[in-house]
Amino acid sequence: MSDEAAERTGRTPWSRSLPFRVVVTTLVAALTILAATGWFLMDQSSRGILDGRKQASLAEASVVLDGMQRELRTINQRTASINERLTQLARDAAYRGSVGNQYYVVVAGPVSDIGSAGLDYSSVPESLRLAVLGPDGVYSTPTEIRFADARQAVPGLAIGAALTDTAGIRYPVYFLFTQQPEAETLAVVQRATLVAGAIVLVGLVVMVYLIALQVLRPIRAARLAAERLAAGHLDDRMAVVGTEDLAGLARSMNHMATELDRKITELEDLSLVQQQFVSDVSHELRTPLTTVRMAADVLYQHRDTFEPLAARSTELLSEELDRFEMLLTDLLEISRFDAGAAELSVDEVDLSQLASDELAAQRRLAQRYGTPLVLDAPEPCLAEVDVRRIQRILRNLITNAIEHGEGRPVSVHVRADDAAVAVAVRDHGVGFSAAQAHQVFNRFWRADPARRRTVGGSGLGLSIALGDARLHGGWLNAWGRPGQGAQFRLTVPKHSGGGFVSSPWPVVPSDARVNA
Repeated sequence: MSDEAAERTGRTPWSRSLPFRVVVTTLVAALTILAATGWFLMDQSSRGILDGRKQASLAEASVVLDGMQRELRTINQRTASINERLTQLARDAAYRGSVGNQYYVVVAGPVSDIGSAGLDYSSVPESLRLAVLGPDGVYSTPTEIRFADARQAVPGLAIGAALTDTAGIRYPVYFLFTQQPEAETLAVVQRATLVAGAIVLVGLVVMVYLIALQVLRPIRAARLAAERLAAGHLDDRMAVVGTEDLAGLARSMNHMATELDRKITELEDLSLVQQQFVSDVSHELRTPLTTVRMAADVLYQHRDTFEPLAARSTELLSEELDRFEMLLTDLLEISRFDAGAAELSVDEVDLSQLASDELAAQRRLAQRYGTPLVLDAPEPCLAEVDVRRIQRILRNLITNAIEHGEGRPVSVHVRADDAAVAVAVRDHGVGFSAAQAHQVFNRFWRADPARRRTVGGSGLGLSIALGDARLHGGWLNAWGRPGQGAQFRLTVPKHSGGGFVSSPWPVVPSDARVNA
């Protein structure tokens, strides 16, 4: 599985699907709005229903209290005790409240509480009892009405005030108005609100999803058209329907495809002219180069008979002809890559042995620079490769490491796994910055333009090496840091035409300083 496919597989639906994001965002927004709206409606409904019930209960309680107060003031204490009279008043009020199951009554008599039959007198909140004992007035508070029998408690409103007899003694009276009908009404309103909200939410989500699909359909068509253009199908065009913005998108995509086709055709023509020019120049220069080479070889063979200045000039001429011939060879190879004419001649070989042979061939150059060469290849690493091209890659990497290694050791590591073989060349020289890791493969690129080449390279070696690696279906990676040296890692598949997802050797050396 490729890195792109793995990344795509690991992504969540939120990152993969725009309709999913639109629907989820709409769902969250709708839930927030519906929750706020539902809370507001329920709050207003509760306030309206409960406040209306409270006002009616206060009015009813005030009427009953006035009647009880009048009767209490007319009592003849010589013929009836205050406790008997309060009991009669409580019974009359409880009978009146039992009609329609409106309220219950509790009267705090001089001996004990007197009230409606079956009522648990603890239903009167202690806070209300304390409030009634204070200044005269009518007090109210929510409560839970409980019963002495097995009946279930119901929500209610407790209203309290005090009766005063002719002697000025106060007797608290409490009315417990049931709010069960209001609670049931609020429950119905709440269920209706939830059901309506759910219907609206589902309808909104479906509608938004359908709208998103309708809007995204031309966008997906544009994406597919762009993918076909990227695949080289420059003749494909989008269908233009209507005159709105989406049709404008189709027209823009078609115009872009036309312009891309024209520009690519121009670039291909220019590239063909450039490739033909490089190829022609390289071929045409070989004939005079051969003649000059023959004359230079004759002079070089007789340099001992020349004057010292002429002898040195002959040696320089031979060296520069070598460089010129190498440059022509590299230019021809580059032209083959550009023309797509490069081909592999595959054999199964041991890359550990190839690395050992190339190190042996570069011993002389390494001795001239005072650079130790180290091979780290614990076991044979077989792969199906083009031997000539792999040798050329290793030669370029090793000579570059020697030239820029500043006399420090150069090590070559060879490792293999089930799918690939890696060869890494590590030096500890001047190195280069992380931003230059990709630039090193550019043609004729130098990290320091002022530094002259001492090995005689053409400036095309790493570019050709990268082309050879890609021709094998492999990688050529570069790592470097100023003062820490560099490491170039070649990774090729074990079997020609095969694939791999990782390299057996890390691109960052184990001895690299992370904070540098």
